[in-house]
Parts: sequence; C-alpha cells; structure tokens
Amino acid sequence: MSEFWNEYGSLLLNNTGVTLYMVLVSTLLAYIIGIPLGIGLVLTAPGGMKPNAVIYNVLDVTVNIVRSIPFLILLILIMPFTKLLVGKTYGANATIVPLVVSAAPFIARMVESSLLEVGHGVIEAAQSMGASSFTIVYKVMIPEARTSLIVGATIALATILGYSAMAGTVGGGGLGDVAIQYGYYRYQTGVMIITVVLLVALVQIMQAAGMKLGKALDHRISK
Repeated sequence: MSEFWNEYGSLLLNNTGVTLYMVLVSTLLAYIIGIPLGIGLVLTAPGGMKPNAVIYNVLDVTVNIVRSIPFLILLILIMPFTKLLVGKTYGANATIVPLVVSAAPFIARMVESSLLEVGHGVIEAAQSMGASSFTIVYKVMIPEARTSLIVGATIALATILGYSAMAGTVGGGGLGDVAIQYGYYRYQTGVMIITVVLLVALVQIMQAAGMKLGKALDHRISK
C-alpha cells in the first residue's frame, strides 16, 4: 500500500485539486450566465411580469437545444471555439469552456424552477407597493427562493463534477484523466478504484455542505 501511495499519491492529490478548480470555476461562470437566462425565462414567459413571446421562445429553444446535446459530443463539437478562447483543446482550462457551455442552460432551468416556486401572493404584494420588476426579482423572488437555489447549486456542482470526469477521455485533466490514463489504459485497477472513491467523496461533501447551508438559510424552519 505504501508503494502505491509513493507512486500515485502526489498524482491523485494534485489532480483532485485540478478537479476542484475546474468544477468551482466552471460552476461560478455557468451561474453568471445561467442566472440571467433563468430570470429572463421567468420574466418573459406567458403570465410573467414582462411577457414577450419572441424573447421567451428564443431563450427556451436555445436552452433546450444545448441541454439536449450529450456532454462528450458538445465537448468535441466546440473544440474550435475552445481553442480560440484558451489556445488549446486539452487540460483544465480548456475543459472549463465546454463545462460552462453545457452547465449554463441546466442552471438556467433550475433557476427558473426555483423562482417559479415563489408564491404569487408575495409577488402581487410587491407589485401593489410599486416595486419594479428588477426589484421584485432581486429583493423578493431570489431571497424567497434561496433555499431552492442553494439545493440547485449543490445539484449543479455534482453534475459538473461528473462532466469533468468525462472530459478525461479527451485529456481534460483532473481525476477523470487519471482514471482513463492510468486506470484504464495502463490497467491500474487500484488507481481506478481510488479515483472513483475520491469522486464519490467530493460529491458527498458538496451535497452535505449544500444541504446544511440550505437548511440554515431556510426561513421556513423555526430556529
């Protein structure tokens, strides 16, 4: 066992850090894109505060199309765009590009779903006080939906982590790359098992932290 860790310990540790880097940066960037998309879907939908059939249909169709493309196919499909942005199509920074493109529509749908859970009575009360749509979204809807948004972020982190592991098949870096290069191509079963354990552990930690934070911020739970 000591020989295994002497040989692969630093490799696994370093690539765990790479995986966390890819996942956290990708999630942050995907939310920067996904939150406005989700808000746009809610506002412009039929019955929304700013109904607009053209904008809604464009956003809805775009989100649905991108979400329908399997991640590995999307990763390969946008390689020219990835190379244009970061100068190469392999490694952690290159993987972030398709991760963001793939995750942003997914996040937009979760944001849309969370905001639609906010009661109409709360929104109508804010409208009766003369609040603008912007104020209602950022001062009423988002605070009311924060628990659902946090749970959604936890799901997004786990999903993006899984995508990052898939990127290892094309030299994406991180634990997925280690699993493919060492566990699969070199028949190192121990490496494969450890990478799976690390990935599962990361998901469990992210999920536990997200759920705990969501419960802590849920105003419906009596203190």
